[in-house]
Amino acid sequence: MSKKAAIIMGSDSDFPIVQNAVKKLKDFEIPYEVHVMSAHRTPEEAADFAKHAAENGFGVIIAAAGKAAHLAGVLAAHTILPVIGIPIKSSALDGMDALLSTVQMPPGIPVATVGIDGAANAAILAAQILALSDPALAEDLQKMKSDMAEGVRKKDVAVQKMAEEL
Repeated sequence: MSKKAAIIMGSDSDFPIVQNAVKKLKDFEIPYEVHVMSAHRTPEEAADFAKHAAENGFGVIIAAAGKAAHLAGVLAAHTILPVIGIPIKSSALDGMDALLSTVQMPPGIPVATVGIDGAANAAILAAQILALSDPALAEDLQKMKSDMAEGVRKKDVAVQKMAEEL
């Protein structure tokens, strides 16, 4: 059985985006927990969660935050587990502020960062990390990639047919 994935969001308003990560983790049958913790309003709780995440059965942490988006970095500072940041589009800067706050980490505190609102990719990356020690999960990921490739091949055939009919 896979280790758990943690999904931590800075605000409950992030859930409409984060639910895409939850759905992907469910698709892969990865156990998970979802929490709201703030890098600015509950920093001690966020740090404590990260400090104890590995011993509590987690193998990866996904952190979603908008605006200043320091959550992923705060969590990464307190654990050796991989942390994946999801910058959330939540301000007048269209998420660029969150993207830069998440991706621009100092040396020694890496945060893998997906695109703005990229929750599904965050979950897939989490699955890939967990699959390093879970052969069944690795097979599921390979099947997903094969299915995607087959879908593209079918679209290729359909587009070629439409082009011929013009």
